[in-house]
Amino acid sequence: MKFVLASWGSRGDVEPYVTVGRELDRRGHNVRMAVAPEMVDFVESAGLAVVAYGPSMQTSFDVHRSWARVFRNFWRIQDLRRLSRELSDLVTQGWGDGTTTLLSLADGADLVLTSCVGFEHLAANIAEYYDIPLATLFTFPWRANGQLLSFLPAPLGRSAMTVYEWLSRGGAAKKIEQAQRRELGLPKATGPWPWRIAKRGSLEIQAYDEVCYPGLADEWAKWNGQRPPKRPFVGALTMELPTDTDEEIASWIAAGTPPICFGFGSIPVESAADTLAMISSACAQLGRRALICAAGTDFSGVSHFDHVKVVSVMNYAAALPACRAFVHHGGSGTTNAGLRAGVPALVLWTMPDQGAWGERVRRLKVGARRRFSTTTQESLVTDLRTILDPQYLTRARQLAARMTKPAESVAVAADLVENFARLKRVG
Repeated sequence: MKFVLASWGSRGDVEPYVTVGRELDRRGHNVRMAVAPEMVDFVESAGLAVVAYGPSMQTSFDVHRSWARVFRNFWRIQDLRRLSRELSDLVTQGWGDGTTTLLSLADGADLVLTSCVGFEHLAANIAEYYDIPLATLFTFPWRANGQLLSFLPAPLGRSAMTVYEWLSRGGAAKKIEQAQRRELGLPKATGPWPWRIAKRGSLEIQAYDEVCYPGLADEWAKWNGQRPPKRPFVGALTMELPTDTDEEIASWIAAGTPPICFGFGSIPVESAADTLAMISSACAQLGRRALICAAGTDFSGVSHFDHVKVVSVMNYAAALPACRAFVHHGGSGTTNAGLRAGVPALVLWTMPDQGAWGERVRRLKVGARRRFSTTTQESLVTDLRTILDPQYLTRARQLAARMTKPAESVAVAADLVENFARLKRVG
């Protein structure tokens, strides 16, 4: 069978699709991927055929930094309006080329698997045009529910997400989507695309563990009571790739007390020097060592310290179990790597989805959260002291024991995609 997997985003956004794609390829299927230009090399290194899709990720990084500044000065309404336009432009500018790319890739395909954020409706329209099944992959519960917005009562949270889904159909995105549907000869869309996707009977894979969101499975029982289940939980999807630094990291960890691991993802922090100095001072005050995964941040040329080790990349699956705690940005893949490793977490978040994972970690009582822009050396010491309490470690290990193993997650996800494609039934 032929599968098209489309995901626009950074490494954490793309890796779940590469994980499924490699398994489908191993099973003998024809797999084609579409990713952001910066992610093409990563996908090719995994052995999959790939084309560039959508705008450059640099635009996303700029918007991300704007979000950080707005959160510090949320009363500046003009900045909020400007940022909203930037976000709208980021999504809509990729529609034209994205449509052409996916239209070509999906010709003759048996199924399209796409991201739930960004260009989901674009892929949904193309799947409808070819009359083939559509599957979406969620790294957090992004369909209306009463669990995600845990600071609200469940009914109110569910209503807020429903309203958001309704409002998301308007503005420039609506005009562009309607134009796309006209070009494809499809009828005018009615209602938000998440509702249309669900009505069409699409598969909506939940690539995180059910135990992370107690009560969500019961809330979605009407979807998973169908055959096949429409919103199945499979656990986080990751390749757990070895790196050139694995032996070096293992040796350094073994040479002293278990360190606190720090990692902030693909998007650079605003000041590498200030961040490193804050981490170094906080860990020195606590008598702890620090292991930092640089990833998207350039720490070269910055003063380093004896109790701090900085590496460019890291296999979290190999290193985290030997660490005492994990401080990170709250990306879905990173959060789940920490949860699976059974170590307490401190989420220093910037974007709303990261904050949601931080709140989830706090509610599970396996960590704490704080906005990165408000973090200081003093607050970092306080938060680390909190999560270093032995009770957090005990609960983190108990939760890890209940989570789905990575090999099982990818096998189940690939089974779901294969079986759904074989149905040839799209509503």
